Amino acid sequence: MSTTILSNEDKLEELLTQPSEVDVEAAAELRGDVVVLGAGGKMGPSLVGRMRRAIQQAGLRHRVVAVTRRDHNGFLARYSRGNDVVEADLLNPDTYSLLPDAPNVVFMAGRKFGSVADQPLTWATNVWMAGLTAQRFHASRIVAFSTGNVYPFTPINSKGATEDTPVAPIGEYAQSALARERIFEYFANTHQIPTLIYRLNYAVDLRYGVLVDIAEKVLREQPVDLTTGYANVIWQGDANSYCLRSFALCDVPARALNVTGLKVLSVREVAENFGRRFGKKPRFTGTESETALLSDASRCASLLGPSTVTEEQLIEMTANWLGAGGMTLGKPTKFERRDGTF
Repeated sequence: MSTTILSNEDKLEELLTQPSEVDVEAAAELRGDVVVLGAGGKMGPSLVGRMRRAIQQAGLRHRVVAVTRRDHNGFLARYSRGNDVVEADLLNPDTYSLLPDAPNVVFMAGRKFGSVADQPLTWATNVWMAGLTAQRFHASRIVAFSTGNVYPFTPINSKGATEDTPVAPIGEYAQSALARERIFEYFANTHQIPTLIYRLNYAVDLRYGVLVDIAEKVLREQPVDLTTGYANVIWQGDANSYCLRSFALCDVPARALNVTGLKVLSVREVAENFGRRFGKKPRFTGTESETALLSDASRCASLLGPSTVTEEQLIEMTANWLGAGGMTLGKPTKFERRDGTF
């Protein structure tokens, strides 16, 4: 994709939800409706929108039912029709009997930020909710969102952890994420539920993510912490596309898939790139550690194809967005944390 200059959120959402030809082909193979649990987060609305548009372009009438605690500002409703947005508390077991059956389920409900403030809630959200979902949708196939935080830190001169790297989560958030995976793996084995563990890090659009975190610090002339000096990123639109196409990869036993960009980015180099674009001299604190939380997405690229938006294009798009005064969500990813606290 050529670098796109976006001037407002409507155009950004249009780009994020625009399905590709392979998305439409994948939608044609869904064999029924999709239920997206936890659709009210940063990625959920555009994922729902992209799936629905792909289904429409495939000439089908499958529903995409978005389940969220609350549809803030009607973001989900703009991509849905009729009763396709369900506001419900997924921690309440009674909720699940009210949800429609569907052969395809995306589980993206979870809790990361604020985990330290209420660890029991983090575990209930990330683990018990997974069990409730697997019990309710035991006749479906499930794409279950997870995170690269389940892996150990790997050397910065490597490609990062592969799906075969032994897990070693640091901190209670990452431990609860691994427990969530184990719950889905258990139900996949005992109920023969085709499952894909979707280990995503880090998705970015122009309003949030690792690149926005770095760019805003450069713009505000705040120091950029180099302690975690390297990271992977992936355009949220590509992550949306991979999610839709991941249904075809669901299996028993559950299969894990790393979802991120193939390039390992240097935080220092990214900050200096933004500095040149903004006419600012970046300030730094700390020094690069010899390890970072990195994931090798070679298997994803082999199975589903490479990302359509490169890391270089993402940097340019982010700079253009922020330089034009584009809004951000104001929630840093805290990717630089090395102690597992969020």
